[in-house]
Amino acid sequence: MAIRHEQIYTVEEFYARGEDKREELIDGFIYDMATPNRRHQGILMQLASRIANHIRETGKDCVVYPAPFGVKLSKNKDNVVEPDISVICDKEKLNDRGCEGAPDWIVEIVSPTNPGHDYVLKLNLYEEAGVREYWIVDPTTERVLVYHLDKEQFRCTQYTFADTIPVMICEGFQIDFKEIDNES
Repeated sequence: MAIRHEQIYTVEEFYARGEDKREELIDGFIYDMATPNRRHQGILMQLASRIANHIRETGKDCVVYPAPFGVKLSKNKDNVVEPDISVICDKEKLNDRGCEGAPDWIVEIVSPTNPGHDYVLKLNLYEEAGVREYWIVDPTTERVLVYHLDKEQFRCTQYTFADTIPVMICEGFQIDFKEIDNES
């Protein structure tokens, strides 16, 4: 469960806490992150490897980072998140801490103890930051919500773990969730 600290922190104070904690900074509040379960990690590894393989095979100039990988969504706001998977196609956004600016594609795998964190809090952050594509993968309901940025607003398409899902930012690339779930 993501537990919120009550004190307000700046990005500098957040970074000064060290890299040995699994935490996110959202609107100045620190959220402790739960350790993911085995199914969560299996889905993460299957998705990240398929995405990385596709990028390598097609020569697309993007990079894939699975968690833990820090993303400071905006220069003007105190938000540092740790998406399960980040795909960045503008390498100028990369630095020693991770990524500064919106990744092109983020995948979050829902924790059963705190689904609202991904469905509401992060959804709004990612839309505001300009993430082009955001997937919410929910192992409990076996659904995948795909949000695609249309102008400045997310449009949502819902899929199940029985579907093959097109990746909007990589034309022609699809992920068969039957294969992902069976291997996780």
